[in-house]
Parts: sequence; C-alpha cells; structure tokens
Amino acid sequence: MDLDLFHRVLHSLLSLRVWTVSQVLALPEPEATSPSLLFVEGLVVAFCKSDLSFSSTSVDFLLTLVRALLLLLPLLIAIAYLTLIERKVIASMQRRKGPNVVGFFGLLQPFADVLKLMVKETIVPSVSNRFIFILAPILTLFFSLLGWAVIPVSSGQVFVDLNLGVLYVLAVSSLGVYGIILSGWSSNSRYAFLGSLRSTAQMVSYEISIALVIINVLLCSQSLNFSSIVNFQALSVWLIIPFSVVATMFFISALAETNRPPFDLPEAEAELVAGYFVEYSSMTFALFFVAEYGSILLMCSNFALLFLGGWLPFSAFFFSVKALLVVFFFVWVRAAFPRYRYDQLMRLGWKILLPVSLSYVILVSGLLLIY
Repeated sequence: MDLDLFHRVLHSLLSLRVWTVSQVLALPEPEATSPSLLFVEGLVVAFCKSDLSFSSTSVDFLLTLVRALLLLLPLLIAIAYLTLIERKVIASMQRRKGPNVVGFFGLLQPFADVLKLMVKETIVPSVSNRFIFILAPILTLFFSLLGWAVIPVSSGQVFVDLNLGVLYVLAVSSLGVYGIILSGWSSNSRYAFLGSLRSTAQMVSYEISIALVIINVLLCSQSLNFSSIVNFQALSVWLIIPFSVVATMFFISALAETNRPPFDLPEAEAELVAGYFVEYSSMTFALFFVAEYGSILLMCSNFALLFLGGWLPFSAFFFSVKALLVVFFFVWVRAAFPRYRYDQLMRLGWKILLPVSLSYVILVSGLLLIY
C-alpha cells in the first residue's frame, strides 16, 4: 500500500468530518433548564463571588468543568457496571453464577478489573510509531465520550441542547474510525493493520444504514433535536410502534457499528488475534475497552430517544430503564447467536439493510407528502 496515498486520503476524510462537527458546534443552541444543574451552577458562582480573584472567564471555565464532570463521572461508572451486567446476564443464561467473589454479589468486580489493568505493564512495540500508538486509544475514547454531550436524560438535563444534535452524534461517532485505523497502522503489525481495515470497512458500511434509518424518524418529527423528537412522541405515539421494522434495522446496525457479537469479526481473528488492538496491553487496552462500552451505551440511549420515547412519561428514571432494556438485548444477542462470516456481514449491510432502509425513506416521504 502506498503510504503517501494512505496519509492523503486519511487527512482529507478527517478534515471533512472535523469540518462537519465544527459547523454543527457553531450553531446557536437553547440553554438547558435542569433544576439540579442550575443548583450546582449557583453554588459554583457563589463560591467564585466569595473570592474576588476569579474573573468572569474563570467562572465560565469552572462552570463548564463542573458540568462536564457531572456528565462524565456517572457515565464512566455506568460503563464499569455495564461489564458486570453483561457477565451476570450471560452467566444466568448459561446457568452459571458469574462474578460473585469481589464484594457482595460481585458488585466490586469492575473496580478490581480497573485496578488489575492499572498495575499491569504498558508494552509499546519497538518497531511501532510510539506517538500514534499511544494517541490512538485516547482518540477512540475521546470520540466515544464526545457524543454524550447532546444526549438528554430528561427534560432540560443535557450538557448542550444542540438543534442539530442527531447530526452531531452521527458526525462524532464516525470520527471514532480514525482511532481504529491509527491503532492498526501504528502497531506495524500485519494482524493489527488488517484487523483495523476490516473494522473500519464494517463501521463505515453500517453507518450508512443507521443514517438512513434515522432519516425516517427525522421526517416524522421534523427536527434534528433529541428533545424535540421526544416531545413529538409525547404528542403522538412512541415511534417503535409504526417503525418496528426500522427500529429492528437500527438495532442490527448498532450491533455492527459497535463491533458486538455476532458481528465482532475484527476481534475474532480465528480466536487467536484480537484484531486492531492485538499489540495493546494494560491501560491502553482498557481505553479501547471503555470506548467500546461507551459506544454501546450511546447507541442504546439513541435507541431509547428515537424509538422508545426517551424519558417519557416524566423522568430520567424511565430513560435509564429503557436504555438498560436495550442493553439487555445487546447482551442477549451475544449469548444466543453464532458469529457471522465476513462475507455474510457485508451482504447483510449492503444488499439487505441498505436497500430496505432506503425503501423506507422513500415510502415515509411519499406518505407524508400525501397525508
């Protein structure tokens, strides 16, 4: 492969997608009105006013930092316990106990796993590109968490309520491909590089299906804002009822987009090689792991917002229950279905899901024009 050509293509694609994200972020957005968030912001402002050394710029920075921490800390804890939920559910389906030693009912197992990964040695291959090798998992995790900025867990409880929130999530999630490409290329290993190419082809293929599926929801709700889509479902009906086939296609595409079974082909190289992160260990491997489960939670949250009414009838508790229900189906599929071959995966994406989702877009557009 011509490396100069590879670099030029990668640079052009990255520039295009970064431009898309920057255009979305440049748009004005309505302010969030969460009472709990306003209370915390009030405490920060009161603390800053008590110390006259704080400037207005410092106050704005502290407010942004506090809001980011209030978003990221619960999210990281949820990701940690998602691993425990997955192991417990699969164990129950296989008539095992699962993790039950560390803490009551195994509730401290995620923290034991984190501690184990932290104390292990980070090995960097001597023939790798050291800077990109370390940067790749950081980029993957960063783009995985960045999409959560526009996910509303309840009415007004959102970090940034963008008017084009759906487009922002699609643009940011597609940027995660570059961390995978860079990890495979920088490892200077044929196994890792081929695994990264397969994973990239898989993610790009199913991004198209996801985008076409979401277009059906956007045509009905007439908005790209997640809160507006949920409010539309409050006035009409949860969109999973008229769009059950579309919701199923979104779920299948989300499995492939997040490299989950039965589509975990990049990580299953004859059960011997772990795909694009085969050369990673310790915390660099953990970053890929956290990014994958963060993407799973993001996809489940998107499903709950687009098809299950989000926080309806009235609180974030119902949003969490709906997202966990979709997570259960993710785990159920892993325990129940065998792995696809790569040609079957591509055939499903390009010859079945893509034509059907495009047909639904044409059908929904025609019905809306008529009625």
